[in-house]
Amino acid sequence: MTTKHWGMIILLTKFEKKFQAIPEDEMPEILRGNCSPNSSIKTASPNIGMLWTGEAPEVSALEGNMEAYFNMLQGFLFLSHGSTVGAGPTLSSSIHASVKQVVDSSFRLLKESVSSYGSRNRDQKLSIPQLVGAVWEACSALKKTPATNITAIGRTMTQVAVSMKDVLREMKELKPASSDPTDETSDEASNKAESIPENDDNSSEGDLGNDLSPEEMKIAVSVISVVTEILAVIKELIRCITGLVKQEDANKSSNFVDSLEKLLKLCQGIGVQVDELGACLYPPQEIPAMKAAAEKISGSVDEIQAEIENLGGTTETFIQACNVLRSSLGQLNSLVGDSSTADLVPEMQNLAVTS
Repeated sequence: MTTKHWGMIILLTKFEKKFQAIPEDEMPEILRGNCSPNSSIKTASPNIGMLWTGEAPEVSALEGNMEAYFNMLQGFLFLSHGSTVGAGPTLSSSIHASVKQVVDSSFRLLKESVSSYGSRNRDQKLSIPQLVGAVWEACSALKKTPATNITAIGRTMTQVAVSMKDVLREMKELKPASSDPTDETSDEASNKAESIPENDDNSSEGDLGNDLSPEEMKIAVSVISVVTEILAVIKELIRCITGLVKQEDANKSSNFVDSLEKLLKLCQGIGVQVDELGACLYPPQEIPAMKAAAEKISGSVDEIQAEIENLGGTTETFIQACNVLRSSLGQLNSLVGDSSTADLVPEMQNLAVTS
Protein backbone atom coordinates (compact mmCIF):
# COMPACT_ATOMS: atom_id res chain seq x y z
CA MET A 1 0.00 0.00 0.00
CA THR A 2 1.21 3.49 -0.81
CA THR A 3 1.28 6.42 1.58
CA LYS A 4 -1.54 8.00 -0.43
CA HIS A 5 -3.57 4.84 -0.09
CA TRP A 6 -3.21 4.81 3.68
CA GLY A 7 -4.10 8.49 3.68
CA MET A 8 -7.39 7.65 1.96
CA ILE A 9 -8.17 5.08 4.65
CA ILE A 10 -7.57 7.66 7.39
CA LEU A 11 -9.69 10.20 5.51
CA LEU A 12 -12.54 7.71 5.16
CA THR A 13 -12.42 6.98 8.88
CA LYS A 14 -12.60 10.67 9.76
CA PHE A 15 -15.47 11.18 7.33
CA GLU A 16 -17.40 8.26 8.81
CA LYS A 17 -17.06 9.69 12.32
CA LYS A 18 -18.17 13.08 11.04
CA PHE A 19 -21.35 11.60 9.61
CA GLN A 20 -22.17 9.65 12.78
CA ALA A 21 -21.92 12.87 14.81
CA ILE A 22 -24.71 14.61 12.87
CA PRO A 23 -27.91 14.90 14.96
CA GLU A 24 -31.08 13.49 13.43
CA ASP A 25 -32.95 16.77 13.79
CA GLU A 26 -30.42 18.49 11.53
CA MET A 27 -30.95 16.16 8.57
CA PRO A 28 -32.95 17.98 5.87
CA GLU A 29 -34.95 16.92 2.87
CA ILE A 30 -32.62 15.43 0.23
CA LEU A 31 -32.67 16.30 -3.44
CA ARG A 32 -33.42 13.06 -5.23
CA GLY A 33 -33.50 14.04 -8.90
CA ASN A 34 -31.53 12.37 -11.69
CA CYS A 35 -28.69 14.86 -11.27
CA SER A 36 -28.38 14.43 -7.49
CA PRO A 37 -25.30 12.94 -5.78
CA ASN A 38 -27.54 10.01 -4.87
CA SER A 39 -27.81 9.05 -8.55
CA SER A 40 -24.08 9.63 -9.00
CA ILE A 41 -23.28 7.27 -6.13
CA LYS A 42 -25.57 4.62 -7.58
CA THR A 43 -23.85 4.99 -10.96
CA ALA A 44 -20.31 5.11 -9.56
CA SER A 45 -20.51 2.18 -7.13
CA PRO A 46 -20.25 -0.46 -9.91
CA ASN A 47 -16.99 1.13 -11.04
CA ILE A 48 -15.35 -0.11 -7.86
CA GLY A 49 -16.95 -3.51 -8.26
CA MET A 50 -15.72 -3.81 -11.86
CA LEU A 51 -12.14 -3.54 -10.64
CA TRP A 52 -12.47 -7.01 -9.12
CA THR A 53 -13.91 -8.84 -12.12
CA GLY A 54 -10.48 -9.95 -13.36
CA GLU A 55 -7.00 -9.76 -11.93
CA ALA A 56 -6.28 -7.69 -8.86
CA PRO A 57 -6.55 -3.99 -9.73
CA GLU A 58 -3.63 -1.62 -9.73
CA VAL A 59 -3.27 0.49 -6.61
CA SER A 60 -3.57 3.66 -8.68
CA ALA A 61 -6.87 2.49 -10.21
CA LEU A 62 -8.28 1.61 -6.80
CA GLU A 63 -7.14 4.91 -5.33
CA GLY A 64 -8.62 6.89 -8.21
CA ASN A 65 -12.01 5.20 -7.98
CA MET A 66 -12.12 5.48 -4.21
CA GLU A 67 -11.21 9.15 -4.33
CA ALA A 68 -13.88 9.91 -6.94
CA TYR A 69 -16.45 7.92 -4.99
CA PHE A 70 -15.46 9.64 -1.78
CA ASN A 71 -15.93 13.07 -3.36
CA MET A 72 -19.42 12.09 -4.52
CA LEU A 73 -20.24 10.79 -1.07
CA GLN A 74 -18.98 13.98 0.50
CA GLY A 75 -21.12 16.08 -1.83
CA PHE A 76 -24.10 13.87 -1.03
CA LEU A 77 -23.59 14.39 2.69
CA PHE A 78 -23.12 18.14 2.37
CA LEU A 79 -26.35 18.35 0.39
CA SER A 80 -28.19 16.29 2.99
CA HIS A 81 -26.88 18.58 5.71
CA GLY A 82 -28.36 21.69 4.10
CA SER A 83 -31.45 23.64 5.01
CA THR A 84 -33.89 21.98 7.43
CA VAL A 85 -36.64 24.55 7.06
CA GLY A 86 -40.05 22.90 7.01
CA ALA A 87 -38.96 19.40 7.99
CA GLY A 88 -40.60 18.14 11.17
CA PRO A 89 -39.24 15.41 13.45
CA THR A 90 -40.99 12.58 11.60
CA LEU A 91 -39.80 13.65 8.15
CA SER A 92 -36.28 14.39 9.42
CA SER A 93 -36.06 10.97 11.06
CA SER A 94 -37.15 9.21 7.86
CA ILE A 95 -34.62 11.10 5.76
CA HIS A 96 -31.81 10.58 8.26
CA ALA A 97 -32.40 6.82 8.28
CA SER A 98 -32.34 6.63 4.47
CA VAL A 99 -29.23 8.80 4.14
CA LYS A 100 -27.42 6.82 6.81
CA GLN A 101 -28.19 3.61 4.92
CA VAL A 102 -26.56 5.00 1.76
CA VAL A 103 -23.46 6.18 3.62
CA ASP A 104 -23.09 3.02 5.71
CA SER A 105 -23.40 0.72 2.69
CA SER A 106 -20.90 2.88 0.82
CA PHE A 107 -18.36 2.65 3.63
CA ARG A 108 -18.76 -1.11 3.78
CA LEU A 109 -18.00 -1.26 0.05
CA LEU A 110 -14.93 0.98 0.34
CA LYS A 111 -13.58 -0.82 3.40
CA GLU A 112 -14.01 -4.24 1.79
CA SER A 113 -12.22 -2.95 -1.31
CA VAL A 114 -9.27 -1.91 0.83
CA SER A 115 -9.14 -5.15 2.82
CA SER A 116 -9.53 -7.27 -0.33
CA TYR A 117 -6.53 -5.71 -2.04
CA GLY A 118 -3.70 -8.20 -2.09
CA SER A 119 -5.84 -10.90 -0.54
CA ARG A 120 -5.90 -14.38 -2.06
CA ASN A 121 -9.22 -15.15 -0.44
CA ARG A 122 -11.63 -15.69 -3.32
CA ASP A 123 -14.72 -15.44 -1.09
CA GLN A 124 -13.63 -12.02 0.10
CA LYS A 125 -13.39 -10.76 -3.48
CA LEU A 126 -16.77 -12.27 -4.34
CA SER A 127 -18.35 -10.17 -1.59
CA ILE A 128 -17.64 -6.95 -3.54
CA PRO A 129 -20.56 -7.36 -6.02
CA GLN A 130 -22.91 -8.03 -3.11
CA LEU A 131 -21.82 -4.81 -1.42
CA VAL A 132 -22.33 -2.90 -4.68
CA GLY A 133 -25.85 -4.30 -4.75
CA ALA A 134 -26.40 -3.08 -1.19
CA VAL A 135 -25.45 0.46 -2.26
CA TRP A 136 -27.90 0.25 -5.15
CA GLU A 137 -30.67 -0.88 -2.82
CA ALA A 138 -29.93 1.96 -0.40
CA CYS A 139 -30.02 4.53 -3.20
CA SER A 140 -33.30 3.11 -4.50
CA ALA A 141 -34.79 3.21 -1.00
CA LEU A 142 -33.76 6.84 -0.65
CA LYS A 143 -35.87 7.75 -3.66
CA LYS A 144 -38.89 6.32 -1.83
CA THR A 145 -38.27 8.44 1.25
CA PRO A 146 -41.17 10.84 2.01
CA ALA A 147 -40.61 14.28 0.54
CA THR A 148 -43.19 16.13 2.66
CA ASN A 149 -44.29 16.19 6.27
CA ILE A 150 -47.77 15.03 5.29
CA THR A 151 -46.44 11.97 3.48
CA ALA A 152 -44.06 11.05 6.31
CA ILE A 153 -46.73 11.42 8.99
CA GLY A 154 -49.33 9.61 6.89
CA ARG A 155 -47.01 6.62 6.47
CA THR A 156 -46.27 6.50 10.18
CA MET A 157 -49.98 6.63 10.98
CA THR A 158 -50.49 3.73 8.59
CA GLN A 159 -47.87 1.74 10.52
CA VAL A 160 -49.78 2.47 13.74
CA ALA A 161 -52.96 1.18 12.11
CA VAL A 162 -51.18 -2.00 10.98
CA SER A 163 -50.11 -2.70 14.57
CA MET A 164 -53.70 -2.18 15.72
CA LYS A 165 -54.90 -4.68 13.12
CA ASP A 166 -52.53 -7.25 14.58
CA VAL A 167 -54.01 -6.68 18.04
CA LEU A 168 -57.52 -6.87 16.59
CA ARG A 169 -56.74 -10.19 14.96
CA GLU A 170 -55.57 -11.60 18.30
CA MET A 171 -58.74 -10.32 19.96
CA LYS A 172 -60.88 -12.15 17.43
CA GLU A 173 -59.09 -15.40 18.28
CA LEU A 174 -60.50 -15.33 21.81
CA LYS A 175 -63.25 -17.87 22.29
CA PRO A 176 -66.04 -18.43 24.80
CA ALA A 177 -65.70 -21.09 27.44
CA SER A 178 -67.17 -24.49 26.67
CA SER A 179 -70.63 -25.40 27.86
CA ASP A 180 -71.32 -26.16 31.50
CA PRO A 181 -69.17 -29.17 32.44
CA THR A 182 -72.01 -30.47 34.61
CA ASP A 183 -73.87 -31.30 31.40
CA GLU A 184 -71.38 -34.07 30.69
CA THR A 185 -72.33 -37.57 31.68
CA SER A 186 -70.16 -39.42 34.15
CA ASP A 187 -69.02 -41.81 31.40
CA GLU A 188 -67.93 -38.91 29.15
CA ALA A 189 -66.00 -37.29 32.00
CA SER A 190 -64.35 -40.61 32.85
CA ASN A 191 -63.33 -41.29 29.25
CA LYS A 192 -61.90 -37.77 28.91
CA ALA A 193 -59.84 -38.21 32.07
CA GLU A 194 -58.49 -41.58 30.90
CA SER A 195 -57.43 -40.10 27.56
CA ILE A 196 -54.97 -37.70 29.26
CA PRO A 197 -51.54 -39.30 29.97
CA GLU A 198 -50.54 -39.26 33.62
CA ASN A 199 -47.16 -37.68 32.90
CA ASP A 200 -48.53 -35.02 30.55
CA ASP A 201 -48.79 -32.14 33.01
CA ASN A 202 -48.65 -29.53 30.23
CA SER A 203 -51.12 -31.15 27.85
CA SER A 204 -53.62 -28.31 28.11
CA GLU A 205 -51.37 -25.58 29.46
CA GLY A 206 -51.66 -23.52 26.28
CA ASP A 207 -55.46 -23.42 26.58
CA LEU A 208 -55.71 -22.62 30.28
CA GLY A 209 -57.07 -19.19 31.12
CA ASN A 210 -57.92 -18.13 27.56
CA ASP A 211 -61.58 -19.15 27.42
CA LEU A 212 -64.04 -16.39 28.31
CA SER A 213 -67.23 -16.58 30.31
CA PRO A 214 -70.41 -15.28 28.62
CA GLU A 215 -70.05 -11.97 30.47
CA GLU A 216 -66.38 -11.66 29.52
CA MET A 217 -67.19 -12.55 25.93
CA LYS A 218 -69.68 -9.69 25.72
CA ILE A 219 -66.98 -7.30 26.84
CA ALA A 220 -64.52 -8.77 24.33
CA VAL A 221 -67.01 -8.29 21.49
CA SER A 222 -67.52 -4.69 22.59
CA VAL A 223 -63.76 -4.05 22.67
CA ILE A 224 -63.41 -5.55 19.19
CA SER A 225 -66.08 -3.12 18.00
CA VAL A 226 -64.18 -0.21 19.57
CA VAL A 227 -60.88 -1.14 17.92
CA THR A 228 -62.62 -1.62 14.57
CA GLU A 229 -64.06 1.89 14.79
CA ILE A 230 -60.67 3.29 15.84
CA LEU A 231 -59.20 1.92 12.62
CA ALA A 232 -62.02 3.61 10.69
CA VAL A 233 -61.22 6.94 12.38
CA ILE A 234 -57.51 6.67 11.57
CA LYS A 235 -58.32 5.79 7.96
CA GLU A 236 -60.46 8.91 7.61
CA LEU A 237 -57.88 10.99 9.48
CA ILE A 238 -55.20 10.02 6.96
CA ARG A 239 -57.55 11.08 4.17
CA CYS A 240 -58.12 14.42 5.88
CA ILE A 241 -54.38 14.98 6.26
CA THR A 242 -53.73 14.04 2.65
CA GLY A 243 -56.20 16.72 1.63
CA LEU A 244 -53.97 19.32 3.30
CA VAL A 245 -51.17 18.98 0.74
CA LYS A 246 -51.89 22.34 -0.89
CA GLN A 247 -52.05 23.96 2.53
CA GLU A 248 -48.61 22.55 3.40
CA ASP A 249 -47.14 24.04 0.22
CA ALA A 250 -48.60 27.45 1.04
CA ASN A 251 -48.05 27.34 4.80
CA LYS A 252 -44.39 27.19 5.79
CA SER A 253 -44.96 28.03 9.48
CA SER A 254 -43.88 25.64 12.19
CA ASN A 255 -47.39 25.67 13.67
CA PHE A 256 -48.72 23.64 10.75
CA VAL A 257 -46.04 20.98 11.14
CA ASP A 258 -46.49 20.97 14.92
CA SER A 259 -50.21 20.27 14.46
CA LEU A 260 -49.45 17.32 12.18
CA GLU A 261 -46.93 15.95 14.67
CA LYS A 262 -49.49 16.32 17.46
CA LEU A 263 -52.03 14.31 15.45
CA LEU A 264 -49.45 11.57 14.98
CA LYS A 265 -48.61 11.44 18.69
CA LEU A 266 -52.31 11.22 19.55
CA CYS A 267 -52.71 8.29 17.16
CA GLN A 268 -49.66 6.58 18.65
CA GLY A 269 -51.13 7.14 22.11
CA ILE A 270 -54.37 5.47 21.03
CA GLY A 271 -52.27 2.58 19.72
CA VAL A 272 -50.79 2.13 23.20
CA GLN A 273 -54.29 2.03 24.70
CA VAL A 274 -55.41 -0.53 22.12
CA ASP A 275 -52.51 -2.74 23.23
CA GLU A 276 -53.69 -2.25 26.81
CA LEU A 277 -57.25 -3.24 25.92
CA GLY A 278 -55.99 -6.35 24.18
CA ALA A 279 -54.00 -7.40 27.24
CA CYS A 280 -56.96 -6.76 29.55
CA LEU A 281 -59.29 -9.11 27.68
CA TYR A 282 -57.62 -12.30 28.89
CA PRO A 283 -59.25 -13.72 32.03
CA PRO A 284 -59.42 -12.57 34.64
CA GLN A 285 -60.30 -9.40 32.74
CA GLU A 286 -58.92 -6.18 34.21
CA ILE A 287 -62.01 -3.97 34.25
CA PRO A 288 -60.46 -0.86 35.88
CA ALA A 289 -57.66 -0.86 33.30
CA MET A 290 -60.22 -1.17 30.50
CA LYS A 291 -62.11 1.82 31.86
CA ALA A 292 -58.92 3.88 32.01
CA ALA A 293 -57.92 2.92 28.46
CA ALA A 294 -61.38 3.73 27.09
CA GLU A 295 -61.30 7.11 28.82
CA LYS A 296 -57.90 7.96 27.35
CA ILE A 297 -59.02 6.91 23.87
CA SER A 298 -62.11 9.10 24.16
CA GLY A 299 -60.01 12.09 25.20
CA SER A 300 -57.54 11.53 22.35
CA VAL A 301 -60.35 11.35 19.79
CA ASP A 302 -61.70 14.68 21.06
CA GLU A 303 -58.25 16.24 20.69
CA ILE A 304 -57.77 14.79 17.21
CA GLN A 305 -61.10 16.14 16.02
CA ALA A 306 -60.38 19.59 17.47
CA GLU A 307 -56.90 19.68 15.90
CA ILE A 308 -58.04 18.64 12.43
CA GLU A 309 -60.85 21.20 12.60
CA ASN A 310 -58.31 23.91 13.43
CA LEU A 311 -56.35 22.89 10.34
CA GLY A 312 -59.49 23.13 8.23
CA GLY A 313 -59.20 19.57 7.00
CA THR A 314 -62.20 17.89 8.62
CA THR A 315 -64.79 16.03 6.55
CA GLU A 316 -68.29 14.75 7.24
CA THR A 317 -67.06 11.17 6.91
CA PHE A 318 -64.38 11.79 9.53
CA ILE A 319 -66.87 13.36 11.95
CA GLN A 320 -69.24 10.45 11.42
CA ALA A 321 -66.45 7.94 12.13
CA CYS A 322 -65.60 9.78 15.37
CA ASN A 323 -69.24 9.73 16.48
CA VAL A 324 -69.56 6.00 15.77
CA LEU A 325 -66.42 5.39 17.82
CA ARG A 326 -67.82 7.42 20.71
CA SER A 327 -70.97 5.32 20.57
CA SER A 328 -68.92 2.11 20.74
CA LEU A 329 -66.92 3.50 23.66
CA GLY A 330 -70.17 4.34 25.43
CA GLN A 331 -71.41 0.78 25.01
CA LEU A 332 -68.12 -0.58 26.36
CA ASN A 333 -68.29 1.72 29.38
CA SER A 334 -71.83 0.56 30.02
CA LEU A 335 -70.76 -3.08 29.95
CA VAL A 336 -67.73 -2.72 32.19
CA GLY A 337 -69.69 -0.46 34.52
CA ASP A 338 -72.32 -3.16 35.00
CA SER A 339 -69.77 -5.94 35.29
CA SER A 340 -70.19 -7.78 38.55
CA THR A 341 -66.43 -8.18 38.87
CA ALA A 342 -65.60 -4.51 38.41
CA ASP A 343 -65.99 -3.63 42.09
CA LEU A 344 -66.08 -7.04 43.75
CA VAL A 345 -62.59 -8.19 42.81
CA PRO A 346 -60.72 -5.24 44.42
CA GLU A 347 -62.89 -5.51 47.53
CA MET A 348 -62.33 -9.26 47.83
CA GLN A 349 -58.58 -8.77 47.52
CA ASN A 350 -58.67 -6.39 50.49
CA LEU A 351 -60.65 -8.74 52.71
CA ALA A 352 -58.81 -10.14 55.71
CA VAL A 353 -59.67 -13.53 57.10
CA THR A 354 -60.42 -13.24 60.81
CA SER A 355 -60.82 -16.01 63.30
